[in-house]
Amino acid sequence: MKGFTALLMASCCTALVAQAHAADFPSTIGKGEGDLNVVAWEGYADDAWVKPFEQQTGCKVHRKYVGSSDEMVALTRMGGGKGFDIVSASGDAALRLIFGHNVQPLNMSLIPAYNDLMPELKEPSFNTVKGVHYGISYEWGPNILMWNTKVFPQAPTSWGVIYDKAHAGVVTVPDNPIQIADAALYLSHTKPDLGITDPYELTQPQMDAVVALLKEQRALVKKYWALASDEVDLFKSGDAQVGSAWPYQANTLRAAGVPVQDTIPVEGATGWADSWMISAHAEHPNCAYLWINHVMTPKVQAQQALSFGETPGNTKACAEMDAEQPGACKQYHADASSAYFASIKFWKTPVKSCGNGQNNCLDYGAWQRAWQQVKQ
Repeated sequence: MKGFTALLMASCCTALVAQAHAADFPSTIGKGEGDLNVVAWEGYADDAWVKPFEQQTGCKVHRKYVGSSDEMVALTRMGGGKGFDIVSASGDAALRLIFGHNVQPLNMSLIPAYNDLMPELKEPSFNTVKGVHYGISYEWGPNILMWNTKVFPQAPTSWGVIYDKAHAGVVTVPDNPIQIADAALYLSHTKPDLGITDPYELTQPQMDAVVALLKEQRALVKKYWALASDEVDLFKSGDAQVGSAWPYQANTLRAAGVPVQDTIPVEGATGWADSWMISAHAEHPNCAYLWINHVMTPKVQAQQALSFGETPGNTKACAEMDAEQPGACKQYHADASSAYFASIKFWKTPVKSCGNGQNNCLDYGAWQRAWQQVKQ
């Protein structure tokens, strides 16, 4: 994310920091306003922890699940009583919301669990600008390769399986411009002459190669999925047999008796690190702070991690995970989170400023246009 931060720091950071220092941070969390409007990834506001929260606080949760960061950003930017109080933004959305003045600085002293976050997530560049926190890191994980074991008795080990013409009509991938990074990561290993060193920093020739691959894949795709439940339905019906997924879909399908398996292929994986952020237009800020404190507790962090198949940010969640499901802490890498964290290429917003000091990379607008070309 450092490229995006560097590009915008000069013009935006001074104003942002001044705004943050001038902001009237709440010194305490007041009584809940009775409602909380949440926009989140599917599975992030499950009844297992929503119902206890509502009973404890009197804040009625109204959730809206989305399938892409673009949709999340659009909904969060809606003001005038039409928007949402809190959002579970991933790294490819968080800075867009910060520099768009769509989210407010947080008073971290009102969030005790902040002290228990893994070091990498205390002040990450995707939610913290010059020491000012605009979000609190929540959970994180990889984008995985998932397949039906009856159709693929021999486990695939490469992302190449979703670009293989032998599987025409049974492939599914997310309907999201950031999916370009998955193809770029694959090409960085299979076509090293392209010189792709960061899947989020692509020059025009590199993007052309990625788009060519994705256009070839288009003929293989049964359906691009928007919500996680869309992919679950595709695998349940047998319309899709292999594709890019989150651990959440794999867990959901296995629980439903669908024979799926998943892995991180040899080329590695992209992934997400999510943050809870409070809208600048939040009508229910007290309920928002109460929500953050609820979901950041070790118990809820463990529930979320086990439900979604991801890694909790709170280092104290490990014991809760193992109490609920022995061995889960190790299974989801919460016991060695730093090394595992470093192995994932986390989502970030593509910008013109490349990590090598050049300014010939394509920004996110170009990625959006490229994705539309792929789907035509």
